[in-house]
Amino acid sequence: MSRLLHRDTVPPVPAAELAVRSADGARIHVELHGPEDAPAVVLAHGWTCNTRFWDAQIRDLAADHRVIAYDQRGHGLTPEPGPGGYSTNALADDLEAVLGATLAPGQKAVLAGHSMGGMTVMAAAARPGVREHAAAVLLCSTGSTRLAAEALVLPLRAGALRTRLTTAVLGAKAPLGPVTPISRKVLKYATMGRGSAPDRVDACARIVHACPRRSRVEWGHVLAELDLAAGVRELRVPTAVIAGTDDRLTPPVHARAIADALPVGLGLTELTGMGHMTPVEAPEAVSAKIRELVTRYVTTGAAATAEKEDVA
Repeated sequence: MSRLLHRDTVPPVPAAELAVRSADGARIHVELHGPEDAPAVVLAHGWTCNTRFWDAQIRDLAADHRVIAYDQRGHGLTPEPGPGGYSTNALADDLEAVLGATLAPGQKAVLAGHSMGGMTVMAAAARPGVREHAAAVLLCSTGSTRLAAEALVLPLRAGALRTRLTTAVLGAKAPLGPVTPISRKVLKYATMGRGSAPDRVDACARIVHACPRRSRVEWGHVLAELDLAAGVRELRVPTAVIAGTDDRLTPPVHARAIADALPVGLGLTELTGMGHMTPVEAPEAVSAKIRELVTRYVTTGAAATAEKEDVA
């Protein structure tokens, strides 16, 4: 068992909590962990998850990093937005608001996004706040476009029928209900590798099932129509990509396409046997990659050099 994930079953206690207002007035719940003067890391979770998804990384990194984690709108302790509040622009607004509220002017951080969190970073790539504060980026198990067409959660041949059915699954209104042995098996099949430990599957199931149904459905519609290919090209800071080889929700074809299109790409790490929930399934690998990016681009200031070289 991973010492990162199972060191303690109690969620990490934040040093402080903030309510940050986004551009449309939405309140975003933010947690601050670790020393205030330490190198900063910002964590953005994925669809149907919340800050608890990053507990392993928070426990490991907060010893010597300022870890900033926030609940995406409609997830965790961040309320569901009103009509029109579900869009990639709203995700970008929220990230920019969090960066502005938690980092000093000009302060750099590593941004790590999982799934919809990675899409958030891509959506905000051209925003002034990201250009000001991002030293480097880690994209975990994510995609930029064609999510419904490429997903493998349904055991059907690729084509229009599978795409339509996958789109329907993403926007399904049926309640998930309580966590049961059957629901755990379904979640494991759809989102995790075959060898995932039962306690990790249970942890992910409890997080996913806690997501409000309306938020899950509305964001599912957004993901089904996602097109952030332009955002990938605007991500002009050093960016690493991690993906599980057994990811059915965002198969490695997405990670490979993103890695190939990045202006300052640092390569793709494919984790053998891992599924979509890489920060939980492979916590040491994800935390180690974040630490590597902090060491190279925050504590040494190499990000500015890399960006200048890219512009040149």
